[in-house]
Amino acid sequence: MRIVLLLCLITTTLFAQEPTAARISKHIDYLASDKMKGRGTGSKENVKAAQYIAKQFKKYGLTPRGTDGYFQEFTAKVRRVVVPDSLRKTVNVIGFLDNGAPNTIVIGAHYDHLGMGLQGSSLDSLPQGKLHNGADDNASGVAGMMELAHYYANNDVKEPYNFLFMGFGAEELGLQGSRYFLNNPTLPLSSLDYMICFDMIGRYNPDRGVGIGGYGTSSDWPAIFKGVTSPIKFFTDRPGNGGSDNAAFYAKQIPVLFFHTGGHPDYHKPTDDPDKIDARSEEAILKLAITVINNSLTHDKLPFTTVK
Repeated sequence: MRIVLLLCLITTTLFAQEPTAARISKHIDYLASDKMKGRGTGSKENVKAAQYIAKQFKKYGLTPRGTDGYFQEFTAKVRRVVVPDSLRKTVNVIGFLDNGAPNTIVIGAHYDHLGMGLQGSSLDSLPQGKLHNGADDNASGVAGMMELAHYYANNDVKEPYNFLFMGFGAEELGLQGSRYFLNNPTLPLSSLDYMICFDMIGRYNPDRGVGIGGYGTSSDWPAIFKGVTSPIKFFTDRPGNGGSDNAAFYAKQIPVLFFHTGGHPDYHKPTDDPDKIDARSEEAILKLAITVINNSLTHDKLPFTTVK
């Protein structure tokens, strides 16, 4: 009877830590609210977004792994629409779950967006001065990254890998945050097993399904995905060098996976708002990601494969 009760308690604890649509919505509603003014690189709202991520990392008990606590500051070149290019300070936000293992899995998402249409690549015909909330791109991915941080930090399981959770700055300006980290790593790159990138996972289309890129970047991915099922439709794609910050890791010969729900008419427009997010489907996507990650834990460090 005691064993049964213990198993029930463990199962209940694990379920309590799993991603939930309610927490996903809470994160997205904050990051993509009008008061955050699109989280443009160098803005005070971009700083608030970074502080919000760091606050969650601290709440989950992650160890700071930046150069100043959770923050790794760098200078981004901001390409703006109506004034000359400029340099602005921004940060990567980095939290570490130390399981005492030799190798580390990276889970990342970029938290910046296009601000008020004065930087980046808005697809609106007249973007200047228009609020680009970036709910799907990429508040949805940041929410996903933080939900996995919450899960692995609180599931009472000591996995045989460490986890590095990262909120990247200045992705919209050319993957500048992830590239800066890879050129100035706060962990040895040789210890990084693989990288999972969440970018635009909030607009699930059941006809298309969620795409998982990078399937060809390691010869071990087919075995890891074998038998994986989900209540949502998903498909894999071999290339790892496109889409988002995963491309920067792929360039350093680190295996990657890139989760995304595809493009839509609101992409890079002022209409990418929180009320269009499908949080329940994102919850299912994150549970799918956890299944894949947990399957990978029985494998040795993944070999890298160049995708032709």
